[in-house]
Amino acid sequence: MKRLKDFILGLNPYLLSAVGGVLTCLQIILAFFLHGPDSAAWELAGWICLWVAGIFGTLPILIFRRKGKVPQGESYIKTTALVDSSLYAIVRHPQNGTAWLLISFGIILIARHWTSLVLGVASMFLAYADTYKEDQRCLEKFGEEYRRYMEKVPRVNPISGLIRWAMRRTSS
Repeated sequence: MKRLKDFILGLNPYLLSAVGGVLTCLQIILAFFLHGPDSAAWELAGWICLWVAGIFGTLPILIFRRKGKVPQGESYIKTTALVDSSLYAIVRHPQNGTAWLLISFGIILIARHWTSLVLGVASMFLAYADTYKEDQRCLEKFGEEYRRYMEKVPRVNPISGLIRWAMRRTSS
C-alpha cells in the first residue's frame, strides 16, 4: 500500500483527476444508451446519490468564499486560511472526493450496466487516489495545522465524519 501511495504522490498533480474526469464523462454518456433491467428502487437510490453529490459539490464554493479568506477577485479555491468547520468538519474533500464518488456510484445505480460499473469503479479509484495528492498539497500549504485536521476529519466518508463530529461536539 505504501508503494502505491508513493507512486500516486509522484504523479503529475492533474493526471488522476483528468483521467478520472474523462471516465466519469464516458460513464454518464454511456448511461443514456446502455441500461440494465428497470428497477425504480435502484434508480431512486442513484438519484439520491446524485442530489447529495450536488450538495457536496456546490457548498464548498460558498463555504470557501465565506471562511477561506479568499483574496478579492480570486477563485474560491485560492483560500488562504484552513477551513475546518461546516461541511469541512465532516469530510476533508467534499468536492473532488465525496461528490465525485457519489456521482459515479449514482450513475452505476441508475444505469445498472457493466460498462457503467467498470467506468465508475475506475473513476472512483482515481478520485479517491487524487485525495492523497490533495492532502499532500494542503500539508505543504497549511503545515501542522492541516496534519491535526487530518487526524480529526475523514478523507471522504460523510457517515464516519458525522459520527466523529457528533462525538467532538458532545465531548466539548
